Amino acid sequence: MKKIIILGANSFAGTSFVKFLLKKKYKVYSSSRSNEKKEPFNIYKKNINKQNYKFKKIDINKKKDLNDLNNIIIKDKIKLIVDFSSQSMVAQSWDQPEDWVRTNCLGKLNLISMLCKIKNVKYIRISTPEVYGNNTNKIKENDKILPSTPYAITQATADFFTFAYTKFKGLNSITLRFANFYGPGQQLFRIIPKTIISILKGKKLNIHGDGTSKRSFIFPDDFCESILLAIKKGKKNEVYNISPKREISIINLVKTICKMMNYEEKKLVVFSKDRVGKDFRYMMSSEKAKLKLGWKSKISLENGLRKTIDWYVENFKELKKFKSNYIHKK
Repeated sequence: MKKIIILGANSFAGTSFVKFLLKKKYKVYSSSRSNEKKEPFNIYKKNINKQNYKFKKIDINKKKDLNDLNNIIIKDKIKLIVDFSSQSMVAQSWDQPEDWVRTNCLGKLNLISMLCKIKNVKYIRISTPEVYGNNTNKIKENDKILPSTPYAITQATADFFTFAYTKFKGLNSITLRFANFYGPGQQLFRIIPKTIISILKGKKLNIHGDGTSKRSFIFPDDFCESILLAIKKGKKNEVYNISPKREISIINLVKTICKMMNYEEKKLVVFSKDRVGKDFRYMMSSEKAKLKLGWKSKISLENGLRKTIDWYVENFKELKKFKSNYIHKK
């Protein structure tokens, strides 16, 4: 049975990938710096076979936790790590950038330094298109890195550490840069669940700027499959962009959700001052992933949104108890 460690498993993408792996009969070592998620956000709980699943709190900023991780890897002979761990909010990274530097730079450096000392471990780094900065053309993997925010700067730094330690220090890594994640179980402060919950509560939804900035969105079925393909077919020290071809403005995304939920957009949306350093667009080309990994997006935005809306409606009784705003944790 294949063994795999998931770092940052409490993130939406991490949780989704744990669920995906358990269905495929992997033995999953799940970890995060917080306690395991509770329902309804623990979307893999129904798929757990206790013999194939373990959870352990691991904070990459703590030396003791990294030592524990090192011992698990060696003792259980684990050869594969997928890393979702990060401080991930963009706007909030301006408020306390030192927290983003601590985790996304220093924590990552300590992690990969440790991994370099262990033989035959493959490290899959989950990165972001934010490192490219604002772009008007389709972005390829070798395009310039021009981050605009503290979050993006720290993610770019982690990418560069990963590249250098793979080239010169023996790390065996692959880096994946993804479009915006969405789907059932995502945190309520993200734009798609926040829109759905605002409609269900009959509350206003705040949109920064005029809503014309464009993004691509990727559903769990697609991004989980791409990670597995990268594990099987990806080449050492390569970067792969993973994104559907379609992009949509934030205001049109909200309008689409309103239409699907039979709700008037005018009752929902209010506009406010735009976020500092926000990139208008970064549309990635996934041609390399298509040619080298055999990956392509299969879930349309409409189909993914319908599945997502259905999940939030079904779980609304529990979800309405949770706050929709982001709460920062150092």
